[in-house]
Amino acid sequence: MRQVAIEAGVAPMTVSYTYTRPDRVAISTRARVLDAAKRLGYIGPDPVARSLRRGSTGNLGVILGEHLSYAFDDPQASRFLAGVSQVCVQNQLGLVLIPNSGDLDDADRVREAAVDGFVIWTTVDGDPVLEAVAETGRPAAIQGGPATASIIAVSPNDREAARAIALQMLATATSPLVLSFPFDRDRQPGVFWGPETTVPYPVTRSRLTGFRDAVEESGRRWQDTAVCVVARHSRNDGQKAVASAQKEVNPDVVIAMSDQLAAGALDALGSSITVSGWDDSELASSLGFASIRQSLFDQGVACARIAAGLEATPGSAAWSLTMR
Repeated sequence: MRQVAIEAGVAPMTVSYTYTRPDRVAISTRARVLDAAKRLGYIGPDPVARSLRRGSTGNLGVILGEHLSYAFDDPQASRFLAGVSQVCVQNQLGLVLIPNSGDLDDADRVREAAVDGFVIWTTVDGDPVLEAVAETGRPAAIQGGPATASIIAVSPNDREAARAIALQMLATATSPLVLSFPFDRDRQPGVFWGPETTVPYPVTRSRLTGFRDAVEESGRRWQDTAVCVVARHSRNDGQKAVASAQKEVNPDVVIAMSDQLAAGALDALGSSITVSGWDDSELASSLGFASIRQSLFDQGVACARIAAGLEATPGSAAWSLTMR
C-alpha cells in the first residue's frame, strides 16, 4: 500500500480509502491510485487482515448435518436456508456452508471457519461439532435442537404437534403405521414395533414421543404400533420403506414425519389409505392430505438473526394443524 501511495503521489490513507471508503476520495485521485495499483500488481487490502482489524469477518457459517447436496435437494432445508439467506442479504453478510457428515475433521472445520456466528441444522445429541461451536465463543442457533448452554434452539413444540395430528389420524385407524425419520446417524431402515423414543436425533425423538402419546391416549398400546424408519428423508425412500413394510403390516393410515414421506406412502399404497405429513407444503395441498404447518423459512430467519448478533433469543416457532 505504501508503494502504491508513492507511485500515485498520495498518502497511504488515501490508498486505503480508495478501496474501503471510495466516497471519501475524489474521482480523479481514485483513478490515479487504481492506475498505480494496476501497474504495481496490487489488488487491494487483504480481506483476512481487514477482518482482523475490524474484529469480524462479515460471514455467517451454516453447519449442515448432511452432505451439501442435501441443502439443495430437500425442500425443507432449502426453505430454511432461504430464511438464513434473507438475513444475510439484508445485513450485507456472507454465507459459508460447512458440511457436518460425522467425519473426524468436522470439529476442526468448524473451529477454523472464518465466520462471526453459526447457524446449525439439527444434529444428534453429543455431536462433537456442538462442542466445537461452543468453544469458539461466537453466537450460535440450531434448528430443531439439541440445545446446549451456549447454542439456542429454534423449534416449534414438535411433541405437541405430533400428538395433535396423530390423534386426528388415529380416530379412524384400524391398522396405523408411523413413517419416521432416521433414529440416528447409522440410518438403519426397517420396521420397529413400539420402539424406544429416546433416539439421538431430537426432531425424530420429539415427534416419535408425540405419536406415542396419541397412540396411548387413543387406548392403543405403543408396543403394538408399527414404526417404519427410512434411511434418508426423501419421497423415494418413503415409497420404498412403506412397500417393504407391507411384509409385516397392512396399514390403512400412515402418519408420516414429513410431506415428502407421506407422498412416498401414497406412491406405495395408493389412494385407498389415509396419510398425514408435516410442513404443509405445496405437496400436501396438491395431494390433499393433512399436515402440520410450520415455517422453516421463519426458523431460518430467527437462527440467522441470533447468529448475527441481531437478537438474543428467538420468538416462539409457531405450528398449526391443517386437516384435509
